[in-house]
Amino acid sequence: MNRRYLLDNQQSEAGVRFGALAELFDPVTFRHVDRLGIGKGMRCWEVGAGGPSVPLGLAERVGPTGSVLATDIDVSWTQGIADGVIEVLTHDVAADPPPAPPGGFDLVHARLVLVHVADRAEALRRMVQALKPGGWLLLEDGDPMLLPLLFPDESGPEQQLANRLRTGFRTLMAERGADLAYGRTLPRALRDAGLKEVHADAYFPITSPACAVLEDATVRQVRHHLIDRGLATDEEIDRHLAGVATGQLDVGTAPMISAWGQRP
Repeated sequence: MNRRYLLDNQQSEAGVRFGALAELFDPVTFRHVDRLGIGKGMRCWEVGAGGPSVPLGLAERVGPTGSVLATDIDVSWTQGIADGVIEVLTHDVAADPPPAPPGGFDLVHARLVLVHVADRAEALRRMVQALKPGGWLLLEDGDPMLLPLLFPDESGPEQQLANRLRTGFRTLMAERGADLAYGRTLPRALRDAGLKEVHADAYFPITSPACAVLEDATVRQVRHHLIDRGLATDEEIDRHLAGVATGQLDVGTAPMISAWGQRP
């Protein structure tokens, strides 16, 4: 994974972000997981787990006879959930050998991970390699360029400022190797990897309280980068955070595209 990752798991805001992302996207993720028939006794690999919510949800579905492997380059937020079903492992999906059990995984899942990985093609190859025949790969990633505005309804100065700060955030992401149009390529990438039964959909949350929580934590986490690069001033960031805190702004997020395919 890109060692210049902008949203460092070591920062306290990371836990807030993981909670907001879980509230926003777990229902989408588990709708797909359940549609794919992931259940008792199955083996799952959660790549770039970040927070604990997805590994825990997978563990509920596979039960005591199944297993869930949660990996990340930084397991600060998941190491405490390891038990008889969940194993937590420090692992770089683009550099380390796939930690596949004999026979492979029934499900490999990564959410909002590959957009940040420098060698995405290699990471994808390793995830496909870890699947058992008939196993499913479920990839979910953002596509900020599909909808670059934090506030699609740019109706006043607060929304204009927020959208300018979001442009600055995207600049920082791109400088660190993020592909801000990666989400839309997922169906093609899965087909090119040899998977069958490839399908996809997208989800775009807006006005959820969790969107505001996510925005506040994200801006606080990258604040010094925005200022150091001359993309925003202290006063502008304070004004934006105060506006978000009112709960009166229709804060959105980038669309998340989910794509899934089955190994022949």
